[in-house]
Amino acid sequence: MKTHHYIFLTAILFVIVFYDQEVGLNLGILGISYAVLTLFRTPEKNKTRTLYALFATSILSSIAFAWFGDFPSFIAVVSSLLLMGYKSKNRRLKVLFLIPVFIVNCCTSFCRFFSFDEWLPKKNVPGLWQKTLAFILIPLVLVSVFFGIYSAGSNHFAALFTDYEWDLNIWQIFCLSVLGFFIAFNYWNYAVEKLIYKNNHVLDNDFSKDSRVPKATYSFLDLDAERMSGVISFVLLNVLLVFFIITYNYEQFYEAVKTPVQLSEETHERVNAVIMSIVMAILVIMFYFKSGFNFDPKAGLLKILAKIWIFLNAILVVSAALKNYEYIVNYAFTYKRLGVFAFLLLSLVGLVLTYIKIQKQKRNIFLVNTMIWFFYGTVLVCSYFNWGGFITSQNMKRKDFAVNYHLTSINFSEKALLKYADEKNDQKLRNTLQNKVKNETSKTFLSKILYYQTIK
Repeated sequence: MKTHHYIFLTAILFVIVFYDQEVGLNLGILGISYAVLTLFRTPEKNKTRTLYALFATSILSSIAFAWFGDFPSFIAVVSSLLLMGYKSKNRRLKVLFLIPVFIVNCCTSFCRFFSFDEWLPKKNVPGLWQKTLAFILIPLVLVSVFFGIYSAGSNHFAALFTDYEWDLNIWQIFCLSVLGFFIAFNYWNYAVEKLIYKNNHVLDNDFSKDSRVPKATYSFLDLDAERMSGVISFVLLNVLLVFFIITYNYEQFYEAVKTPVQLSEETHERVNAVIMSIVMAILVIMFYFKSGFNFDPKAGLLKILAKIWIFLNAILVVSAALKNYEYIVNYAFTYKRLGVFAFLLLSLVGLVLTYIKIQKQKRNIFLVNTMIWFFYGTVLVCSYFNWGGFITSQNMKRKDFAVNYHLTSINFSEKALLKYADEKNDQKLRNTLQNKVKNETSKTFLSKILYYQTIK
């Protein structure tokens, strides 16, 4: 199939699955269709391990959305398909360029649509397709546009068509067609500017041979002075961080017990301080090891001090994680407290990658290129797992279990709450949950969320 076949096929599929439906199972079906068609269309030379991995995550993300239908799974579907479509055409382009490519194509799609020679067949067009395009599609588009113009200008003209009852919602079909075509056109027919291809090397992880010569970063500092500046800075920062870790842990684990409100405020303040400290630590190391010092034979002491600082920051992350765990033990699980673990884990990953950058003499962009994939992995984990059910099932074991909070503020907790209602013989809670489940299961097939279909 040619590009225009994929565009029209997926645009029509979009209208079919979303017409007169809510978002649910239909988006999962559409996501799987896009993933399968993308793999089928990808040239053999571009079918790398990365592409197959993205194909698997696209399928799993689509299933996750069909199961949960929430925002994290939606982000997982979109990001997986965009990455897969991007890598299917450009296996060597860095992922970081996906953002400008996506933005530019969305902004230029209107102009590119009218460049028919670039996406429609130029010659050897089958007669049936010619007749369909010339006798049906083009007149239909023109009639639809002018029908809208004339209807807005004359109530009597509009009444000729609106006074009758139609089985089809023409306006909805039109809007869905436009949206479906816009998505399909930009997915299957996106363009990468030559400027991006020319600058792809800027995002390489490794230094070029010309950049491996040690030299000073600034004209007002020679290499020896800059190296000594780094040594002094890291010595002072290590000493400062040691004292901070001591006082930080003393305040967390040995001071008098405080009220839940005070403990909550202090925990969030300290975790924010830790995350900011980690970010600044990585930026400082990126500043000193952006070029020359990576290959300076006299920078051994500087590298050791930087690695010690990375290790001390890792201790700080572990301390914050232990405090967050203690907070959860005392005051139960919430989304935010689990989110703190996620941020701290990503901070720890950032420190490990910074150590690898120094050890393997990588460029600073290596951290960005690699962290993108870890952020993507975090999105996948958030979308695949029922965190609401986990939170509720764990908090049910507590004596201070807040039923109303989990009923109204925690998603996908119905199974655990039904179990709790049976254990406590709470008929009111059970009726409330059953009504909620009934509202979800009564939706049309393509609008269903599969999670609720498994609740009895």
